[in-house]
Amino acid sequence: MTGMPSPAAGVPPESRFADADGVRYHFHELGEGPDTIFLHGGGPGCTGWSDFGPVAPYFSAGRRCLIVDILQYGKSEKCRISGPMWDFHAAKTVAFMDVLGVERADFVCNSWGGTIALCLAARYPDRVRSLVVTGSMPVFYGPLAPLPERGHRGRAARDVYYGGRGPTREKMRELITRLEWYDAARLPEETVDMRWRQSLDPGERELAAMTDSPRGDWQDLTAELGLVEAPALFIWGREDAFLTPDYPLMLSRMLRRGNLHVMDHVSHHLQEERPAAYHAVVDGFLRSVDHP
Repeated sequence: MTGMPSPAAGVPPESRFADADGVRYHFHELGEGPDTIFLHGGGPGCTGWSDFGPVAPYFSAGRRCLIVDILQYGKSEKCRISGPMWDFHAAKTVAFMDVLGVERADFVCNSWGGTIALCLAARYPDRVRSLVVTGSMPVFYGPLAPLPERGHRGRAARDVYYGGRGPTREKMRELITRLEWYDAARLPEETVDMRWRQSLDPGERELAAMTDSPRGDWQDLTAELGLVEAPALFIWGREDAFLTPDYPLMLSRMLRRGNLHVMDHVSHHLQEERPAAYHAVVDGFLRSVDHP
């Protein structure tokens, strides 16, 4: 798994905006077929395209792919959130689905986005056909409790990245190779540039500098996970820098139809580092949903 770089996200296709329940979403739409919504992670400079661009050609060959910038990221609205954060994101995502005429969707998600999708599946079960979740932390405990840095490793990394002398390309490369990618030699320079340039967005820098919890109140979803009816696949990196595979094994047991796949030689961003292998596993799971 070393030597050759992984494919970069490439030039993003034409994008669109949608106004939904008082907020504006930015997204890319590719392909035709079953509605599939992609929700990215919460790292500095993350967008729908930075996280899922490398696998977009695989999925769009047979699916209608809606690759979304979640609120407060990318070109989506930098709104302030009050109250429970995952409830807020879930409700707004459902409003986004309504605007686009999506009655029911498969969700393919990384980290922050996966927790949004799990909350959505619990609150709005009729809107979710299936879930694919990588690197998310919907509950604050686990087999190795206390969790690394008490579950705040991502927040601490964001504070370090935006702190001191501020965002730099070197700091972005260090963050990605330390926390998100297993093999630094395979990280495309285009990915570093894309993430770094997006992290300079004035709205994102303003949010990072605020101390009044503009991202909303943190929620533990322990009670909600038992309400999720949709089949779910937790696909995890064996070398995930945030949570070892013991944690998603626990999550899979908390859901009625939870499954776990552990992939070797990847950390937190499987879909970027090994896109073909990621698609093969996820596509197989999505097809299996029709064969209970």
